[in-house]
Amino acid sequence: MVGVGTVRRDDPRLTVRLAPGESPLRVVVDSSLRTPMDAAVLAQGAAGGTVLAVNRRASEDRCREAESLGATVLRLPSEPGGGVDLGALLLGLHGIGVGSVMVEGGAALITALLRGRLVDRLAVCIAPKILGAGIEAVGDLGIRDLAGAVGLVDPAFTPRGGDLLLTARVEYPTGRDAVSRAG
Repeated sequence: MVGVGTVRRDDPRLTVRLAPGESPLRVVVDSSLRTPMDAAVLAQGAAGGTVLAVNRRASEDRCREAESLGATVLRLPSEPGGGVDLGALLLGLHGIGVGSVMVEGGAALITALLRGRLVDRLAVCIAPKILGAGIEAVGDLGIRDLAGAVGLVDPAFTPRGGDLLLTARVEYPTGRDAVSRAG
């Protein structure tokens, strides 16, 4: 799963290329359906495995155009900020047989999922490179002290080439310092 910003910026295929196996179902979270109709995730042969998660902001004409390319358009409720209700999206994906979702990015989608407490496991690739300010992986969760931090429990570290893969269960804080669903 990616957000529309990632699709517009990087035009990913979201397919398996460097290892044997089937390509996953591609999911794009795109409230107003800004995904270009010539995007790689909608290319011939790819669109049948693509779900576009939209809300009422998406025009019916754009939805029909995406469906004519073979994509599945999930029309979902909006969350208070105007985006797609991610809890409803996960329930909708479950309803079509999806048991787990890998979120590839970007920061806005990852932040919204963490804020909504919709993440139960995290896998982070750590590259031995310094960028200075860097590229934001997670946005502001409104956490101002360690008591409110989202915890990574039972971490495991696995070398992957020159990188390090961190996997862990996610544990959310409870009580007054807990990260807010509203942000």
